[in-house]
Amino acid sequence: VSACEKGGQWDQAVRLLVDMRSAHVALHTITYNAAVIVFEKGGQWDQALRLLVEMSSGHVELDTLTYSAAINACEKGGERAQALTLLVEMGWLLEQIST
Repeated sequence: VSACEKGGQWDQAVRLLVDMRSAHVALHTITYNAAVIVFEKGGQWDQALRLLVEMSSGHVELDTLTYSAAINACEKGGERAQALTLLVEMGWLLEQIST
């Protein structure tokens, strides 16, 4: 998936994720983070947010890299309100972890 980022091929990253799911490959935080970064670089903020929802519903850990890439994707896409929402959510999660 990270190779798609280097080539700027977010659409190929989508196909890889679909293929991985079809093959019942377990997707982990690292795989999702690579995909979120691809979507960030490709200006696909909505795809990045979709992956965050998928991660949460699949009980996959979201980390600071996940949030940072999604926040950047939203900011680049002009979705500043969504970026702020993610920033608040990330802060809340970090606070819960440190408690």
